[in-house]
Amino acid sequence: MAVEPIRYYDRYTGTVKTEKVYGERWLRYAYDNPAGQFFVWLVFRRIWFSKWYGRKMNKRTSALQVLPFISEYDIDVDEFAKSAFDFRTFNEFFYRALKPGARPIVADERVAVLPADGRHLVFPILEEAGGFYVKGMKFGFEELLGDRALAESFAGGAMLISRLCPVDYHRFHFPVTGVPAEPRLINGWLYSVNPVALRRRLRYLVENKRVVTLIESPQFGTVAMVEVGATNVGSIQQSHVPGRPAEKGAEKGFFAFGGSCVITIFQKGRIRFEPDLITQSAQYLETYARMGDRLGSVR
Repeated sequence: MAVEPIRYYDRYTGTVKTEKVYGERWLRYAYDNPAGQFFVWLVFRRIWFSKWYGRKMNKRTSALQVLPFISEYDIDVDEFAKSAFDFRTFNEFFYRALKPGARPIVADERVAVLPADGRHLVFPILEEAGGFYVKGMKFGFEELLGDRALAESFAGGAMLISRLCPVDYHRFHFPVTGVPAEPRLINGWLYSVNPVALRRRLRYLVENKRVVTLIESPQFGTVAMVEVGATNVGSIQQSHVPGRPAEKGAEKGFFAFGGSCVITIFQKGRIRFEPDLITQSAQYLETYARMGDRLGSVR
């Protein structure tokens, strides 16, 4: 069977690129091969496996992997808040902070911004979406949020999926100004959320461990943020203070090692997504863009 590359649209160059996937050989064996799928079910989806791997990435010896990783994936060290030589572990490098101003935030309060660096898909009306990563493959808000009444309040609403690769900046931020409620944990498995896996089974996004936070925004109404864990991402850390007003672009939290995603949901008629996001998503093509860049505006 031919290997289908993962392609995405780069907002900044206006070109379609092929993603260089961290651990691609392992991912394709795990999700495209029957034997690999058995081991995913038996071992890799389980929290203990990700915790074990996380401990490896927290050992001092793991710091030896930092510079080769930076070189292999051509990561911009000038953005780092501290020197690449100062990370004591690989995990510390992974959830690194950036210099102030490294991610400019669109100032207009009528504009929502992307909550994370990564590859993004948008769905202006979720119920009318033809599919996400593959035509016909999708899910509903009730499955994602784990709450029927809450899902009903988002009926007819819009959704953004922001997929973070291991090479990306792994802190996530508020897409709008507002007051965040207490985060709610929904326990689950830890499958990969790379398209290699999602093209096989999109439901991993609603079966994985995730954290749901509601944000009350003066401009956009109630907005839901859902951070989704994945293989080797057993830890979703929240760094904000629930109940305290948060500015658009302020840090909300971070993921430990691995690739993962953030899903942002808007109520019906509250946001108009940027045209490039809509155009590319309609072709099942993710758009690469960075945190703080334009997501959409108040309708």
